[in-house]
Amino acid sequence: MKNIGTEELKQQAKELRKTALTMIYEAQSGHPGGAFSAADLVTALYFREMNLDPKNPKWEDRDRFVLSKGHVCPIQYAALGTLGFFPEKELHTLRKEGSILQGHPDMKRCPGIDISTGSLGQGLSCAVGMAIAGKMNHKDYRVFAMIGDGESDEGQIWEAIMCANRYQLDNLIVILDNNGLQLDGTTDEIMPLLDMSQKLKDFGYEVYDINGHDMDEIVCTLDEIRAGKTKKPKFINAHTVKGKGVSFMENQLGWHGAAPNEQQYAQAMEELERGDI
Repeated sequence: MKNIGTEELKQQAKELRKTALTMIYEAQSGHPGGAFSAADLVTALYFREMNLDPKNPKWEDRDRFVLSKGHVCPIQYAALGTLGFFPEKELHTLRKEGSILQGHPDMKRCPGIDISTGSLGQGLSCAVGMAIAGKMNHKDYRVFAMIGDGESDEGQIWEAIMCANRYQLDNLIVILDNNGLQLDGTTDEIMPLLDMSQKLKDFGYEVYDINGHDMDEIVCTLDEIRAGKTKKPKFINAHTVKGKGVSFMENQLGWHGAAPNEQQYAQAMEELERGDI
C-alpha cells in the first residue's frame, strides 16, 4: 500500500479519465462508458492499494489485477502508462496495428497485464487460478478481479465464484463494476442480477456494498479488507455510473462502445477538467 490521500487519488482519477478519453478519441474506437465507471476503482487500486513494481512487471510477489471486462482497458492502460510500466508515448497508439495497446489487454504485448482478457466470463476463472497458485506457493500476494454486471450473465462467472469459496481464497478480491447497463440494454431488461450482495453472501463471501465513485469509501473499504482476518474471499459490489464524469455520456447506452467526435471530445475534456459532474 502507498501513502497517498484521497484528494490526490481523486485528481489522479480525473487525469486517467482524460487520458483514456484521448486514447479513444485518437483511435476513433473504444469503450468510454465502462472505462469511466471503473476509473475511480482502478485509480485506488493502482495508485494506493496494490503492491507493484513498474520496473519489474513480472515480479513474483506482486499483487495481480485481472480486468475480466477487458474491453474497458483504456483506463487500465492509462494507469500503467502513468506509473511507468511502458513509455507514455505508447498511450497514443491504442488499437493501431503492432501496438502493445490493443482493444483488449494482451499479456504477451503489454507490460503490467497479468492475463489476456476480452472473452467475457473467463477473467474471473483466471483470477481464481492465480489465487490458488498463491496459496499453493505460500505467497502473500493478492488477486484483484474486476468483473462487469453484464458479464455476470455468464455461467463461468458463477463457477469461479463457487470455486473461490470452496478453496477459501481470502487472497481474492472480486470487484463488480455495477453500472446497470450492458451492450444493448439495462441489466434488468436483459438478465436481472437481483441482489448481488446477498447472492455473494450466500456463496460464502465477505461482502461490501459501496459507491464506486466515492474515493473515501473505496479507500476505507480496501483498508478494511486488508486488515480483515476471515478465510473468506471478498466481494465489493461497487455501484457506479456508466460514462461517469461526462454529462452526455452518463447512463447512456450509446457510449458503451463509441468514440467522440471533435466537438464531443472538447466538451468532455472541459467537463473532466472542471470535475463538476
